[in-house]
Amino acid sequence: MSTDPSRTRWLTTAIAVTLGLVLLSALTGFVGLPFAERGSPFRSVWDAICSSAGLVRNRLVTDVVGPSGYTTSAVVLSADMLQKAGAESIGRGGTLAQQCTMCHGNRGLSDATIPNLAGQYVAVIYKQLQDYGRGARTSAIMSPRVASLSDQDMRDLAAYYAYLPRLPPYHPVAAGPAPLIVQHGAPMRNIPPCATCHGEVDHKVGTPWLEGESAVYLGSQLQAFASGTRHNDISEQMRNVARGMTSAEIEGAASYYASQYPPER
Repeated sequence: MSTDPSRTRWLTTAIAVTLGLVLLSALTGFVGLPFAERGSPFRSVWDAICSSAGLVRNRLVTDVVGPSGYTTSAVVLSADMLQKAGAESIGRGGTLAQQCTMCHGNRGLSDATIPNLAGQYVAVIYKQLQDYGRGARTSAIMSPRVASLSDQDMRDLAAYYAYLPRLPPYHPVAAGPAPLIVQHGAPMRNIPPCATCHGEVDHKVGTPWLEGESAVYLGSQLQAFASGTRHNDISEQMRNVARGMTSAEIEGAASYYASQYPPER
């Protein structure tokens, strides 16, 4: 039984074209698009392929090596953490907070480049106080002030500040649309949108409310996460995000969340 030569050539051509399209698609998806992304940090084709496949190489995200043996956060977060604070706890927290007004304001809203605490999630405040107390997060101002607080004091302070009204997610028209890093992240660099953890789209337990914080504070914290000098994020989620962000993205995200800063009283 003879084979039609024209049919054989057609089949061979079809297979070759299909393989060519598959190869072109792979090169576009694993190499072309990652390198075309604005602010691409990739140093080689292999880095781009690894990132597209979800394999983040250490040298791709940062050249900074964090200190060894540092203290990590010991707080275990849950969705219902510290949600049952009563009026007595809030009252005790309000009394304790009199020591904090010079920096954090009378109602938890600061005029300086110090974080606003009004309306912050109770688990966030409690965790940061615990971390300062353990040395997982350090500050020349906060560390000595937290040293004398008991666990109940921290719970009361968290309850009080969480009780105060927070700044709304208001952004002036002049501020323009949210940056891409906030709305969409950078998928090729394994960076999720800021809004998926910090609100607007969704909220992840333990992540702070950022609206109205100062751009200087937000930018400095992102830089600290990127360099590893701040390392109290559980599972390194913020360090991994910040290491992959460009300077322009850090500035853009900080400016966006601070677009209503300083807040009106």
